Amino acid sequence: MSAKFKILVIDDEEDILEILRYNLEKEGYEVKTAVDGQAGILAAKWFEPHLIILDIMMPGMDGIEVCQKLRANPVFKNTLIAFLTARSESFTHITALDSGGDDFINKPIKPNVLKSRIKALLRRVDREDESSQTGKSDFGDLVIDYEQFKVTVKGADAGLAKKEFELLSLLASRPGKVFKREEILSSIWGHDVIVGDRTIDVHIRKLREKIGEDYIQTLKGVGYKFEF
Repeated sequence: MSAKFKILVIDDEEDILEILRYNLEKEGYEVKTAVDGQAGILAAKWFEPHLIILDIMMPGMDGIEVCQKLRANPVFKNTLIAFLTARSESFTHITALDSGGDDFINKPIKPNVLKSRIKALLRRVDREDESSQTGKSDFGDLVIDYEQFKVTVKGADAGLAKKEFELLSLLASRPGKVFKREEILSSIWGHDVIVGDRTIDVHIRKLREKIGEDYIQTLKGVGYKFEF
């Protein structure tokens, strides 16, 4: 599995870069590194990695800003991004996930945990390759295009981020079905990612701002459902 995957590591600490490079290359991944955010963005453009491991706390351009800039480029809309962090505050995790991150790898780095987390992340690529949805779902003014990962409202691009698209696609896959919060967390963020309930609320709020208030209904204390 690992031989076909490319990983870019962005961190301003040389020792962290060497530790990650050594352990990932030992597993058979193709690895490139960058020592700051700007260099990382440039490297991502020519290397086209499947996964970017990105430190949050960097001088100049921090990891959150780097992630936002990458996600603003359609080329990296679906590239996996895992943040490196020594901070455990929930608001840091929420901010990082809202900026477009997929997961966290905690410092200090434990090689066995690192390898397990990377494999879990890259399995998502395999699952998407094997079972990606095709075609479109038409809900009147709202159209979900699974091939282009795009949602339009009255013909205009809603500009959804990756997690917002995944969340809407999940809810719209069974109109009228109530998706419990635990089910949403498991389906969208996976069992390997620890996020708080507020993460779902933030994404739902952003979805409503972009597609309108009528499609997603809240069942207090239970979850959410898509109505059409």
